[in-house]
Amino acid sequence: MRRANKDSKLGEKLGKKLGEEARYSNREHTFVICAYQQSPYLEACILSLKKQSVKSKIWMVTSTENDFVHEMAKKYRIPLLINSGESGITQDWNFALQIAQTPLVTLAHQDDFYCRDYLKTVLQKANAFPKPLLIFTDYGELRNGRWVKNNRLLKIKRMLLWPLEFESLAKSRFVRRRILALGNPISCPTVTYCKPNLPQPVFEKGFLCSEDWQAWEKISRCHGEFLYCKNLLVYHRIHEASTTSKVLGETGRSAEDYEMFLKFWPKPVAKILTKLYAGSEKSNELQEKKSK
Repeated sequence: MRRANKDSKLGEKLGKKLGEEARYSNREHTFVICAYQQSPYLEACILSLKKQSVKSKIWMVTSTENDFVHEMAKKYRIPLLINSGESGITQDWNFALQIAQTPLVTLAHQDDFYCRDYLKTVLQKANAFPKPLLIFTDYGELRNGRWVKNNRLLKIKRMLLWPLEFESLAKSRFVRRRILALGNPISCPTVTYCKPNLPQPVFEKGFLCSEDWQAWEKISRCHGEFLYCKNLLVYHRIHEASTTSKVLGETGRSAEDYEMFLKFWPKPVAKILTKLYAGSEKSNELQEKKSK
């Protein structure tokens, strides 16, 4: 208990310091939890945000209003806003970005876990550059209660993002477009959006699994910086009920991947890359099954 109180006071002190000296302080940031139906992992996500070493606002949005979500919001005193308009993953994400009243917004995925220094690191990164577009971090996976820091797919994504470890390349449109031309290594739950610097709406309808890749491609054309924190600060939960798992299990994602590769390559190259990309996803899935 003493250590927890000490950490809390340290976070508050750092938050005040950032607010006094920095362009982006904890007061300029909001976590918006996108809640869908009744996730058994929602409370764990909320607690990981509550335990951040630097505190900021926490809101919650949903388009599938139910007693469970209301109870979680009430229990943790989190403002809950209902998307009563058109529902869907991109519509919900755009709604969450729209209602947040701060320039920096993290769309917290309800199943995922945020390490205690996530926001502290993001703020430090954002304040080191003149025009942030996206600030994102390395991540691991939560599979059947196991904390996975390395597997084949994670290693490939880190390799793709390696050029962005060099701060001088953060504003290079060429570099980030070349990275995205080989796949989507940016994990959506890790991303903090700098709203004033982004085109609106950020997400476009029509994709079930590559809606984030589509957004990164659009934003990659903008003037500003893609800021990559190589610290592992988020754990993405893999489970059968997740949207990605459903799409991979029921319909596959090849059509969406092919459409994205066409934004960077001619058709023959896009077809080859789509097959290779699908193979990397499948091999990672088999690897995890074998390791159970």
